Amino acid sequence: MDFKDYYKILGVEPTADDKTIKAAYRKLARKYHPDVSKEKDAEAKFKDASEAYEALKSADKRAEYDDLRKYGQHGQPFQGPPGWQGRGGGGGGFGGGQDTGDFSDFFSSIFGNRGPGFGGGESRRSAGRRGQDVEMELGIFLEETLSNESKKVTFQVPQYNAAGQHVSNTSKSLNVKIPAGVADGERIRLKGQGAPGTGGGANGDLFLIIRFAPHPKFDVEGENLIITLPLAPWELALGAEVAVPTLTGKINLKVPAGSQNGQRMRAKGHGLLNKKGERGFLFVQLKAVMPKASDDEVKALWQELAQKAAFDPRENF
Repeated sequence: MDFKDYYKILGVEPTADDKTIKAAYRKLARKYHPDVSKEKDAEAKFKDASEAYEALKSADKRAEYDDLRKYGQHGQPFQGPPGWQGRGGGGGGFGGGQDTGDFSDFFSSIFGNRGPGFGGGESRRSAGRRGQDVEMELGIFLEETLSNESKKVTFQVPQYNAAGQHVSNTSKSLNVKIPAGVADGERIRLKGQGAPGTGGGANGDLFLIIRFAPHPKFDVEGENLIITLPLAPWELALGAEVAVPTLTGKINLKVPAGSQNGQRMRAKGHGLLNKKGERGFLFVQLKAVMPKASDDEVKALWQELAQKAAFDPRENF
């Protein structure tokens, strides 16, 4: 089944409020309603808009969809995060079809039978007790935010008896794919990977709180990185071409003649990934570094420079 970007279908931003989403849906419904529209593929577009609105109009459904959205691209085959299993088993809630009023396999895989015609949109739930959610911090290196490789996560899951009493903890391991554009402090939900339910109740969820490990070279500012570049005074004065480390290798940076200590230069596309799949800037902060020791000949050259430059750095101090 293909992933559907419901925000894209309605033509709204993921940050849109309920009023904006409702207005966008009504506009599309009027435009593509099969009874009045002469547009090509009007019926299919009307169903897409109805499905998108059904997924986004409820705060609970929208939160559930937003958790999965980072793992898919519109129109591309969809595979959820590790351990995710769709409610509808590939459209089981609707018999795999799309009769009038039915939604797609993608919708039913997320929400099961929570669509029109199923008890006012509420899912049929077991009378058992839902399992406890588990929360843990996950430290990752900056380089891992650019990788498509999975990261092994091991955590403790509480076990309860039928009476709801905690009896033990078990260790559980998962291979987790870090979503592109993840931010420090972001909370990622892995559905059904928490403590098991009792009496037929659903499993709890696992929440991973992303923590960036300190990097020996880079500081982080949002999607941008900052690195301090040591330079000799004469490199600042005369200009230089210097190899600067990035997360994926080195780039050659041209430092213009007459650059100042503390000045920042920027390299586009060498920062961290954002939610759009684009990389931020690498800001290179220039730092003048003096030689540790000078012999008499070098000191004489500094004295000669001081006399010939006739420069007062505190003229307006």
